[in-house]
Amino acid sequence: MARRLLSASATRSYDPDKDVDWEVGAPDDAWFAPPDLVSLYGTATWDRLDARQRVELSRQELASYMSMGYWVELLVLRMFSRHLTSLAPTDPRGHYALTELGDETRHMKMFGRCLSALGCPVYPLPASVRRLFPLGEPLFQDLTTFAVTLVGEEVLDHYQRALLAAEHAHPLVRQICRIHVAEEARHVSFARTELCDAVRRASRRRLAFHRELTGCAASLIIPGLLDPSLYARVGLDPVQARREAGRNPHHKEFRLRSGAKLVAFLQDVGMITPAQHHWWRRAGLMR
Repeated sequence: MARRLLSASATRSYDPDKDVDWEVGAPDDAWFAPPDLVSLYGTATWDRLDARQRVELSRQELASYMSMGYWVELLVLRMFSRHLTSLAPTDPRGHYALTELGDETRHMKMFGRCLSALGCPVYPLPASVRRLFPLGEPLFQDLTTFAVTLVGEEVLDHYQRALLAAEHAHPLVRQICRIHVAEEARHVSFARTELCDAVRRASRRRLAFHRELTGCAASLIIPGLLDPSLYARVGLDPVQARREAGRNPHHKEFRLRSGAKLVAFLQDVGMITPAQHHWWRRAGLMR
């Protein structure tokens, strides 16, 4: 798998400085994300918003997702750098991990440039993740490293594929999504393969520990995709709006769909058992 992905990376990789048209124009009323992807779509609050506020809410939510995408890529860099210390310099898996690190640094730059080009705010990494990740990171090892990588990549990938399929979304956003989706497909394949191998080698006790650690990490990362302060930027009360979004059946179903393949895979390989369902429900990825 590593050798195949190395070959694919050599023939199909992107440079955001060259492969993105940063000057592309868009209509003044262009949506930054399709209306049905916005967390309040279909609610009473959505009905009260005017057209300008709805478009602005789509911009703020895109900024939050893209900001979190930047931070998740940074966490992946840290986890992979630690994982590389367990691999020999001659191991093709290490060679692909290094290739993926290069991809992620370009993605971070691409997200940052996109936020700047669109005039979007940058939302910080949630305080819970910022404080707890440095404490948990030394415990991750291979199991949680690859499982958490999948949590961040697959949920964001679902959102970006929906953006890419929306022809009326902002053209710059669709360019970014096209590149990221293409390269993340390789990253997901690698993480899934490595995780399956790690599960096969893990003792029952170690596997039980990493199931809990992964579930806890997912329950922190996924709710952080939408920073509640974004609602204040369109004149809404953040606490009330976040509560309404959390209860919104449309948004809840979208979040469940975004994690459906991930959760099914983790259950199949033994990284989620009924004992961890409370973590995944808290993340919004299970009923």
